[in-house]
Amino acid sequence: MMFDVEQAVRMRKSVRAYENRPLSEKDKSLINGWISKFGSEEGPFPVPINIYLLEAKKDTDAERLGTYGVIRGATSFLGVTVKNTEGAMEAVGYRFEKLVLAAAAEGLGTCWLAGTFNREQFSNAMNISEEEIFPIVCPIGYPLEKKTLVNSVFRKFSNADKRKEWSELFFENEFGNPLTKEKAGEYAFPLEMLRLAPSAANRQPWRVVCKDNAFHFYREENPKGKYPYDLQRLDVGIGACHFHLAAEECSLKGTFLTLSNISISAPNGMKYLFSWATH
Repeated sequence: MMFDVEQAVRMRKSVRAYENRPLSEKDKSLINGWISKFGSEEGPFPVPINIYLLEAKKDTDAERLGTYGVIRGATSFLGVTVKNTEGAMEAVGYRFEKLVLAAAAEGLGTCWLAGTFNREQFSNAMNISEEEIFPIVCPIGYPLEKKTLVNSVFRKFSNADKRKEWSELFFENEFGNPLTKEKAGEYAFPLEMLRLAPSAANRQPWRVVCKDNAFHFYREENPKGKYPYDLQRLDVGIGACHFHLAAEECSLKGTFLTLSNISISAPNGMKYLFSWATH
């Protein structure tokens, strides 16, 4: 692994205020390398995605790439496009979060934006085809050390620093039977890294049931909203990235796959997505 997983996970914060200066050539080269590596790899969700680095040449360009005042000072943005096929949102979440963690490990700030940016303006800048959707944009740059009112307000109202307890997220054999860290054993670390993953409005829609030497991933259904894609599935992709990177760091062997017959009774509003089968 190119970075320490736990360190990167704990360093990653949603940064909304940046130093108003362009990326250095060194950092731009790093980012383009990550785009090439993570954008093209297949991984467990082999849906092709495209990642773009957009740079504002002057302040008016930065304003044109509108974020409705949510982001301050950023001059560079990452955009992701994908065809809206089965598994697309998991692929975007999984692979783009790798880039976000790599950036955090290098001291660069980022912030996933799913609803607070001007899609038309970014879409025009990226020449997106009619077959693609544009679910995410992300500023990337140097965090402004001084806390801003905008950042403080967003962190407060999104409960950005809070996470659900293990007993609410992870279960043994069936829903309603919490999985303890002791019972999770060597998988306690990957599950904890999953627990710390970011999600829209910090809802943490993922649920995991450990049964028959596998970890079965579900997502709690929430209203889709106005977008033609499922943000909860994107969030589960982000969580799967944290889980998988931590498992690899611990040399835990397994495979992500989708099972056709799961002998687990799921509560209403809970949808099965995929499993991690150990081997």
